[in-house]
Amino acid sequence: MNTRTYYFKVVLISILLVFIPFLPVVSQDEDEPDNRPVRSPYETVTLIDNQTVVTPFKGALQMEILHRFGKIEKIDDLFGIYATANTRIGLNYGITDRIMVGIGTTRDYKLQDIQWKYNILQQTRSGSMPVALTYYGNMVIDARAEDVFEYSSSEYKFAHRISYFTQLVLSRKFGDRLSAMIAPGMAYHNAVKDSTFNNMNFAISAGARAMVIGMNSIIVEYHQPLTASDNIKPGLSAGVEIGTSTHAFRVFVTNYNQIIAQRNLVYNTNDFFSGDVMFGFNISIRF
Repeated sequence: MNTRTYYFKVVLISILLVFIPFLPVVSQDEDEPDNRPVRSPYETVTLIDNQTVVTPFKGALQMEILHRFGKIEKIDDLFGIYATANTRIGLNYGITDRIMVGIGTTRDYKLQDIQWKYNILQQTRSGSMPVALTYYGNMVIDARAEDVFEYSSSEYKFAHRISYFTQLVLSRKFGDRLSAMIAPGMAYHNAVKDSTFNNMNFAISAGARAMVIGMNSIIVEYHQPLTASDNIKPGLSAGVEIGTSTHAFRVFVTNYNQIIAQRNLVYNTNDFFSGDVMFGFNISIRF
């Protein structure tokens, strides 16, 4: 059994063990059950790189700053802090309590993105709906010079700049402090570097958040490519989250530096367990 098949089976078994067996919790109160959504399964719309089931409230605006330093290699660049970094700045807006739209710009490859999210199901406090399910999608435009895309075709087309990512996020909050999610996703690039890369790629991601003191939490994520090239590595990130009523600050280590999901899924060659890691932080500000 190859490594990719092994990880795929582990993730599928995790879905069965963690999510499918749950039945609604029967209230002991004779009053009407509380079918409002559970409180704050995650602090904000993203965990580290992956989307959560959270969207801004109707009319609310959220800013995100996602930053990845260079690889942790040597002291003279302060373990990557002085090395070349990557940053994304984005804005998300709640059209309704369940529908979000957003825009963003990323330093590496001059990526400009639009994104959207819809809460299909919301986990309820009574347990009448035991899980949350959210659909997420984006479209990204690579704004670099035209000659960068000569590998894609003998004749340049604007469509070569565009890529897409779509994902379903299944999540459950366990008690007051632990939330976990699993998320199958698909990325599509209209053009890739060469024939060793696939235009369409599939992956599955998992993440968890455990609140430890007040609104402060431990967070972890894992991303397993399923159809990418053999030298493409899975993503692993772990860190801490500090929350307030208006801000969420996360600091972590990761082997993903591209921030945009479809770039990491198709092109990441950093191996976490070989030491190809970097510091990163995310800041979310709610208005």
